[in-house]
Amino acid sequence: MARRTQPRRTGSVALSSDPGEAAQPHVAVVGGGLAGMSAALACADAGARVTLFEASPRLGGATFSLEREGLTVDNGQHVFLRCCTAYRAFLDRLGVRDLVALSRLDVPVLAPGGRRAHLWRAPLPAPLHLTPALARFSHLSPSERLAVLPTARALAALDPVDHAVDARPFGDWLTERGQSPWAQRAFWDLVTVATLNAPVERASLALAATVFQTGLLAGGGAADIGWSRVPLNELHAHPAQRALEAAGGRVLVRRRVRSVRVEPAGGFCLTVADETMTADAVVLAVPHAAVGPLLPPGAVERPERFARLGASGIVNVHVVFDRRVMAEPVVAAVDSPVQWVFDRTAGAGLAHGQYLAVSLSAAEGYLDWPAERLCAVILEGLTHLLPLMRSATVRTCFLTKQPAATFRQGPGRAVLRPPQRTSVRGLGLAGAWTQTGWPATMEGAVRSGRQAADTVLAALLRR
Repeated sequence: MARRTQPRRTGSVALSSDPGEAAQPHVAVVGGGLAGMSAALACADAGARVTLFEASPRLGGATFSLEREGLTVDNGQHVFLRCCTAYRAFLDRLGVRDLVALSRLDVPVLAPGGRRAHLWRAPLPAPLHLTPALARFSHLSPSERLAVLPTARALAALDPVDHAVDARPFGDWLTERGQSPWAQRAFWDLVTVATLNAPVERASLALAATVFQTGLLAGGGAADIGWSRVPLNELHAHPAQRALEAAGGRVLVRRRVRSVRVEPAGGFCLTVADETMTADAVVLAVPHAAVGPLLPPGAVERPERFARLGASGIVNVHVVFDRRVMAEPVVAAVDSPVQWVFDRTAGAGLAHGQYLAVSLSAAEGYLDWPAERLCAVILEGLTHLLPLMRSATVRTCFLTKQPAATFRQGPGRAVLRPPQRTSVRGLGLAGAWTQTGWPATMEGAVRSGRQAADTVLAALLRR
C-alpha cells in the first residue's frame, strides 16, 4: 500500500509515514458508527494504516437510511446545532457540508386548537437574543414567562462537571425555582426531551445545564438548527467509506470482532469470525452494552458498571399525504402526543404529496405499541395541529423504532461514563456514552472518536 509523504493531521498528534522510516502503524477500529468513522479518519489522516470493522452490512451506526414503501427514509430524524463544531468539522472532512441545511433558530411551537408560538432568536447578544421570544411565548402565562429568565440565569451558573449537580433530577431543580408543572412541560421539556431523550423529571441536571449553556445561552447563533437534506447514508456512511479508502484505509462490513487480546510482545490480536488479525492499536467504538466482552482484562475499572447506563428509546412515525399539509420545514408541539415534526419530502425522493417524520423521544412507552395504534394516535394529534390535514388523504403510515437510541441520561450517570483512555496502552474507547462533556448526540459521538484517536496515536508515538 502506498504511503503518503505528507501525512495529514488530527488534533495535536501526527505519525510520520516518510519513506525509509518505520512502517505505518496499524490501527483497528471496531464499530462503524459516527464515533468509529470519526476515529478511523482521524487515525488515517495522522498517517496510520486503518482497518474499520463493522458487524452490520453498512456504516452509520444509529444514523442510517433504508428503503420503505418506495421511499428512502432515515431510521430517525437526527438534527444538530450550530454549536456542534466537531460534527460540522466531520461533515467538512467528508466534503458534504452542502448536503445539510443550517437555519436560524425559528421554530413554530403548535398546540391543539390553533394556538401557536415561536421559539426564535433575535439579532442580539446572548442571552438577550431569546428575550423577545420568551416575552411572546403565548403557551405560558405572563408570570410563567417572567419566571423563566431568572431560572435560565441560575442554570447558566451551574457547573456541569460537578457530580453533585449530575446527581440531581432537572425537574426537581426546576420545581425549587418556581417553575410550574405546565411550564416544565410546555417550555423546558421542549428542549430537554429532544436533546436528552428524557423529560425533565428523569433528566440529569448536569446534562440539562450543558444543553442550555452550550446551545441556548452561550452565543447568539449557537442554537441554530441543522439537518440533512439527503438520506443519512448519503451524508455519513457512503462519504466516510470513500474518504477512508482514499486515505489508504480499509472498511470491512459484516465482520464482527469477537475478541481483542493484548499480545505479550506489544500490540493486539483481534478475532474476527474464524480469523485473527494483529494491530498496533485498537479503538472500540461500540455501544456500551456490547463493549464488555471485547475489553481485555484490566483495561477499564469495573466494566460491569456500564450496564447501569441503561437505554432510552426513540420512535419515529412516518406519514405520507396526498398533498401538502405543513408549510414549515420543522415544527414542535406542546400539549399533544406529537413532539417534533419534520418535512422530509424532498430528501426521501417523494415527487407528489408530502412526507412528514414525527420524532418521539423518551419513547419507551411506545416501543411495544402496534403500528396501527400509534399511527392512529399521532394522526389524530396532527389533525389538531395542522388544519390542512382535514382535506388530505393519508397514503401510508409506518414506524421505525430504536429501543436503545441513547444511554439513559438521568441523574448519576456521569460517574458511569468512562474516559476514552484505558489502562491498556494503545486501546481507546469511543462512543457518545463515554466522557465527552456532551449528551448522547452526534456531536458527542464525533468528539469521542477524535479523542479516542488522539489517545491511541499518542500511545503509538510513545511506543
